[in-house]
Amino acid sequence: MGEFFQALVRHSFLQHALLAGLLVSLSCGIVGTYVVTRRITYLAGGIAHCVLGGMGVARYMQVVHGWAFFEPLLGAVIAALGAAFIIGWINIRAKERIDTVISAFWGMGMAVGILFISKTPGYGEDMMSYLFGNILLVTQRDLLIIAGLDLLIVATALLFHKQFVAVCFDEEFARLRGINAPFFYFLMLALTALTVVLMVSIVGIVMVIVLLTLPAAIAGRFCRRMGPMMALAAVLCALLTTSGLALSYQPDLPAGAAIIILTGIVYLATVVLKRQ
Repeated sequence: MGEFFQALVRHSFLQHALLAGLLVSLSCGIVGTYVVTRRITYLAGGIAHCVLGGMGVARYMQVVHGWAFFEPLLGAVIAALGAAFIIGWINIRAKERIDTVISAFWGMGMAVGILFISKTPGYGEDMMSYLFGNILLVTQRDLLIIAGLDLLIVATALLFHKQFVAVCFDEEFARLRGINAPFFYFLMLALTALTVVLMVSIVGIVMVIVLLTLPAAIAGRFCRRMGPMMALAAVLCALLTTSGLALSYQPDLPAGAAIIILTGIVYLATVVLKRQ
């Protein structure tokens, strides 16, 4: 690990990776707490896997049709927000089993992404980075985009924190207090969607739910109030992403996978220790 910190001083790509992990941790701690408390992990999973469809379409339009402005990250944002709205609407309005609907979105989102990426000349190798992330490839431009989305997520969460808490714990009570529960439910899903997009570059689409939920779940075992739970979840997420990045450096392991394994180990250890 000492070699990692020495390299961190010399190499800008490691500095970018570290900063990306820290930026994402802030949103992950806040939004992850809402996701765990509201028990919408399955919804977040459906949204996450629709992201690949948006990224695949964006890459295809950019390379094949010359839409230079249509970055994969922009496609991810559009797909995530669209999926959040549709899945949320079906969850509230429709009579279909929500787990079946989410399974359909989960599979179709991945399939659309695979189809478009397979038809994009020279970009088949990007599939692995989309699915499993590559924090070491984060650029300065990516950091600016991540920071902007991060600021939007944090500002929205702080501005409407009381409404989100009410919707998380008792939606019927929130309605009786005059809170527009459906609106804030959709807004919560939108924040979840944006947070998923932020984490795609860190750990990829497949593993994004682990980092979104497990730090918050660990924090929930030690905190009874949402404010401290968010703060602890953000700190844990920052420590886990930094430690995973450091541990993966010398043996040249995939950083995203190292972060997820480390997160899973800490969560399981917490479960075992808290039961004793």
